[in-house]
Formats: sequence, C-alpha cells, structure tokens
Amino acid sequence: MIAASSFEASPDVHLFDTEFGPHALLADASQVFALDEQTRDELARAAGLGPDAVREVIGLSRPLASAMEAPRDPPLRSLSLAVAQACNLGCTYCYAQEGSFGGKAKEMAWRTAETSVRRLFADAERGDTLHISFLGGEPLAARELLRDATELAVELGRAKGANAKFSITTNGTLLRSDDGEFFERHGFAVTVSLDGVGAVHDRLRPFKNGRGSYERAIENVLPLLAMQRRMQISARVTVTPDNLDLRETLDGFAELGFTSVGFSPVLRSPTGKSELRASDFQILLAQMIACGREFERRMAQRQRYPFANMHSAMREIHRGTHRPYPCGAGAGYFGVSADGDMFACHRFVDDAAGAMGHVETGVDRARQRQWLEERLVDRQEPCRSCWARYLCGGGCHHEVIARGRPACDFIRGWLDYCLQAYVRLSVLRPDYFGGSPDYFGGSPAEVVFEAPALS
Repeated sequence: MIAASSFEASPDVHLFDTEFGPHALLADASQVFALDEQTRDELARAAGLGPDAVREVIGLSRPLASAMEAPRDPPLRSLSLAVAQACNLGCTYCYAQEGSFGGKAKEMAWRTAETSVRRLFADAERGDTLHISFLGGEPLAARELLRDATELAVELGRAKGANAKFSITTNGTLLRSDDGEFFERHGFAVTVSLDGVGAVHDRLRPFKNGRGSYERAIENVLPLLAMQRRMQISARVTVTPDNLDLRETLDGFAELGFTSVGFSPVLRSPTGKSELRASDFQILLAQMIACGREFERRMAQRQRYPFANMHSAMREIHRGTHRPYPCGAGAGYFGVSADGDMFACHRFVDDAAGAMGHVETGVDRARQRQWLEERLVDRQEPCRSCWARYLCGGGCHHEVIARGRPACDFIRGWLDYCLQAYVRLSVLRPDYFGGSPDYFGGSPAEVVFEAPALS
C-alpha cells in the first residue's frame, strides 16, 4: 500500500480511507469513487502524471467537467445593502471596524435603497430568484428603510413574476417582536451573530460602553425562535483564539432552540487583533471534527443536530460542487455602501480593492471582467496545485487579498474529514441524501455520486 503522503501534492486526485474501504476524490468535477485496493495503488502511482492518467485508471475517456473559465457579464442576482454603517457594539475584530468601515457613521438614504432595489430587478425575468441581504453595521438601526426596501422588492417581484428572497445579519440587541412578525411574513433568513454562551460572548461582543450584550440578544431572539415558520433563524459564531470551544458553544445554542449554528474563523481583522494563527487552526480543526463526529452520531440515530458547516459540506460534496470561485462576489452578487457605491461583496464596502460601480450607473463591466479573470481559482497560487481547489474555490477574496491564505492546511484537513464522513453517512443514512448507490460489488472503481459541474 502506498502511503498517503506520497500523493498529497497531486492536484488531480485525493485518496482517503474509511472503514468502508479506500476512496478517491477526483478534482475534475469533484466526484467521489469507491475503489478496491489495486485500483487505489494504481491511482496513487498515476497521481503525479496528470489528469489524463488519473482518468485512465478510473476508466474515464474524457474530462468530467468543462474547463474553468471566467463568466462574461453575468446577470445581477443578489445585493447586500449596508443600510446602516454604524453599530451599537464594539467588536474589536469586526471587518467593518465597528460598523463604520473606518469612516463616519452613516445611514443609507431612501433614494439609494430604492435605486438599489430597482437596479436588482431591472432585468429580471419571470421565474428568476433575486436576493436582498440587509447588513451593516447593525441593519436594524435603519429599521424603517429596511422594511420599505423589502416591500418595494416584493412589489417589483410580483410585477415581474420573479421571486424576492430576503436575509438579515443582526447582533440581536435591537430586535423587537414586530420585527419577527415582519420577517416571518416575508420569509427572511435571519442570522444572529453570537460568539459563545454568556461571558464568552460578552468578552468578544460588548456594547461600546463595555457592557455585555449576550442577555439582551438572547432575550430578543427567543421569541423569534418560537414563532419561526417561514423565516429561518440561525446563529453565526465568529471564531477567534478566545472562543475555540466549539462543541460547548454548539450544544449551548442547540439547547436554546437554534436549528442552525455555523462557525466562521477570523482570518483577517483590520487591526490584526483576534486573527487565528497556526496553532489556533490545529485546535479549530480538532474542534470542528469533534462537532462533526457528534453530527454523524446523531444522524445515525436519526436525530437533528444544528451543525451548519457539516450539513453544508455534506450537501456540497453530494451535489458535486465544482466552483471556480469561493462565492458569487463580483459576479452576480455585490455589496452596496450607504452612499450607493457597489463593491465585490459586503466585506469590501468602502475598500477600493473591491470597487465595482454605483447603483445609479450600474456595474462597471470592464472592472468586473478583470476581477473575474484574476480571481479564477485555476489562476491562483498555490490553488492550482491543490486537490481541494474546486471544493474551496480559493478562499474568501477579501481575506486572501488582505492576508493571504493562512488556513489552507485547516481547509484541507476539514475537507478530508468531511469526505470520510460523507462516505459513512452515505452507507449508514442514504436517505439523508435522498438515496445512494451500493458500495459493494461491481467494478473496481465505482462512482459514489455523479452530478453536473456547478459554477
């Protein structure tokens, strides 16, 4: 048997073992194959010879996916509106620099919000789904504008025969019961930023006067958790070196009634404070896998467990996600500042590195084409030599431009675990994926799933 370390540098294939035998992820189209021992060793030897040699071992005569090319002038599908570039909290790691993005606190004018919404729906066709996200700062500081913009989007969507979807990310401290009623009526996805239970959260997300915000946020969120039907409420945990006990956090929020809890590591902050370092990533990976193991255990017993990262990874692997970018930033998705400037995403607001136009004049297509050509994962280093590139997409553009890629080993470690978990769940809980092929018998290299390449 050839040791795993001998083929880890291959950009074409990743071999991994589970209790159900050897398997391979082919980077070309992100397909997973079950193997016998002989085929596994043949793949390990072919891994350094290029994608054609790898496909020959598997028995494939052609590439599984079309070449990764930058899309040209993609349609606008999603906007995030920084309706309030101000916040009542003082989170020191915040990419938005306590909500103001390094400038003066300000709110979006109605003309800007209206123009943004009309811009989004201008070229919509019947059946299209368009998305508006409300961000800040703290977006509920501009509650009336948020509601008016939502109602306008509903009206325009109805006139066009298009679907309007809405989301909001909030710190929870300004939430009211009538907000819950509004979000429920319009089917909002509500993400509440919570960085731990009790004192842990308070240390990381205090009010600007230093007082903790946890009790206020939870008091406001609990009624919404009870009323959610159409709306979906999730907790988002920003992970720093000071809140790495993920399992305790996940279980604490599960007990409160959250049905989705996701973790997002701080790779870059404006001051460098609270950024994760190499030793932190080792702890983070161990904690993520511990949460994943519990997810597997609960799924095997047909119980719910609200680990959003794991659920998302299983769905993405199963559908054969094959992404040339980490997200839609600068393609079909843009962030809009309070002044109406368009940026590659919400994290680039008021940052010239991501400037993309203005809602009054639209997307700067020349700038967009340059962005999409430059940010393509196959043109990034060291991504071109990484087996995980089409599952990862190259990492958050904002973080990569500002800090580079300090988390690559963590990402590969997490995806390696997720591939193993995917195999186990496909065998033990095929209904979780809507059915799964038989792993045993058949050809030496047997495809576990087959899905079209996705952009």
